[in-house]
Amino acid sequence: MPLLERDGIRVVAIHLPLTSLHDDVRATADALDRIDGRGVLCGHSYGGAVITGAGDHPAVEHLVYLTAFACDEGESPSATAVDTPLPSTDLPDALAFNDDGTIVSLKPDSAVKGLYHDCDPVDVDAALARLRPMSLRCLTTPVGPPAWRVKPSTYVVCAEDQGVHPELQRLMARRCTNSIEWPTAHSPFLNRPDLVASLLAGLAR
Repeated sequence: MPLLERDGIRVVAIHLPLTSLHDDVRATADALDRIDGRGVLCGHSYGGAVITGAGDHPAVEHLVYLTAFACDEGESPSATAVDTPLPSTDLPDALAFNDDGTIVSLKPDSAVKGLYHDCDPVDVDAALARLRPMSLRCLTTPVGPPAWRVKPSTYVVCAEDQGVHPELQRLMARRCTNSIEWPTAHSPFLNRPDLVASLLAGLAR
């Protein structure tokens, strides 16, 4: 955000409630309602499902999927391209559930391996402190008609990702208007913020 703001670009970070996919889409749409003009909507990881639902908002000019779930209609982050044989990652082993299985969180040690293994330790500690539990419904609720069918979109494949497998990313990237590939892991906004800011700034101008 500081890199974009230094470039004169207004940035809004949307705080997702993580209580359901519907709630997160609504929170995003509400934030878009308050924007004057049009802009770029970027979703990372699970956030891809959110922008897939909210991205048809008239304020959205371009969608950016940052190693994110560009789900098709009827898919969910936990069930994307299930009919296509694809390699998996160890990220499911990082998930911890509450007693009734409705709330999911990430085990810190496993989260580092899956999400932040190429990041500076200081950034890793800050990222772990920001992680929050989320409703399992966020990951299992199917999306409706995807916004990437009606809006220009860019998919960023992160080739060293150990959370969302790069082959799954490449499949989802083919659904988007354009795609690029970076030699980073799951969280390029931490270890290569210059790449993320440059991409978003170029699309926002």
